[in-house]
Amino acid sequence: MTTSSTLDRSRPASRPAPAGHPLAGAVAAEWTKLWSVRSTWWTLLAALVTMAATAAQLAIYAVNANTDDDPTVNPGVLDVGDVVAGSLELTQFVVIGLGLFAITSEFATGTIRTTLRCTPSRSRVLAAKATVVGAVTFGVGLLLGAVGAGVARPVLGEWGRAPLGATVADVLACAAYLALVGVLALGLAAALRGPVLTLTVLLALLYIVPLSLQEPDITVLTRIADAFPGVAGTHFLAGDTAPYPAAVGLLLLAGWTGAALTLGRWALARRDA
Repeated sequence: MTTSSTLDRSRPASRPAPAGHPLAGAVAAEWTKLWSVRSTWWTLLAALVTMAATAAQLAIYAVNANTDDDPTVNPGVLDVGDVVAGSLELTQFVVIGLGLFAITSEFATGTIRTTLRCTPSRSRVLAAKATVVGAVTFGVGLLLGAVGAGVARPVLGEWGRAPLGATVADVLACAAYLALVGVLALGLAAALRGPVLTLTVLLALLYIVPLSLQEPDITVLTRIADAFPGVAGTHFLAGDTAPYPAAVGLLLLAGWTGAALTLGRWALARRDA
């Protein structure tokens, strides 16, 4: 006759539930997914090449303007941070791909269903993706800022300067800008689901609409344009004091990013995967 003690010994020991906050596990999963696909590495390489090429080109333009026969286009001695900030106008659209494809690729392949089965809380899924995208794009921004400054300084020669404190501040500002724009792209992509539509809306928000509103003779439209994320980010990167301080530009950009995440969370909760 089998005793109860023998039965107890034959049963496999139960494993304890994994410790830690649920969000930490979701973040770890999103981190692994992001770095396990080739597109992430190709995007980083493309961003580095784009930043280096654009910074070199802008620096060459500055040198040529300073040495030609037309004094009206002479920009004088430039901080390398100005070149780095100018290079972001193009480079940002490569980095945006990290935030955009972090979720649109899952909608396209249907793997979003697996993600939501593993993490049923849609708020947690989006928060985890935003954490990973924000951290990665901030780190990428630091690297791109350093590369842009390193390329621009020797090209500028006597027409450039790179004070340590100001250069570090400019690189940090570029990293913060790219992090916010990357998460903005993620939020819109969660709502719109398609990469082409999301990129179209981003182009409209960052450039097309504000450029169409910036009429020198219509102050009201210009002030409206100043509230758009791309213009706000430009004022932040430039350290402007008008039409508002640089910190206000950062807050406006952060507000747009928060609104995009809220819209994405609403769309995720409202629609099936």
